[in-house]
Amino acid sequence: MVEFDLSMSQYAYFMVVLLMAIGLYAMLTKRNLFKKLVGMVTFQTAIYIFFIQGAVRLKSSVPIIDEEIGMSAAQYVNPLPHLLILTAIVVGISTLGVAAAFLIVIHRRFKTLDDQAIMGLMKEPD
Repeated sequence: MVEFDLSMSQYAYFMVVLLMAIGLYAMLTKRNLFKKLVGMVTFQTAIYIFFIQGAVRLKSSVPIIDEEIGMSAAQYVNPLPHLLILTAIVVGISTLGVAAAFLIVIHRRFKTLDDQAIMGLMKEPD
């Protein structure tokens, strides 16, 4: 019964591993470039969840100094991991937008998003 309670308290880490595995599988095994991009986004999301879960501190307060709580830093949540993940999300969305634009250009040029077909078409002289 103790193992079950331990695993239920760590469900976020199991989800992180599952999402990382799904994202890595998509990036390594799929031939469609759009599916590879979706795998990359899934992998990034797993990393975001991992960092946010690591920043969770039970029985702590927001980082606004309160006279009732005191001045001890141990009583407050560190906002830095949340800010870093917010920045990572913005960078990830920007990367996704640029990658989607590249995929549109690739599809217009080669009429496919299959990576092996594109490599074959790139080797052929125009």
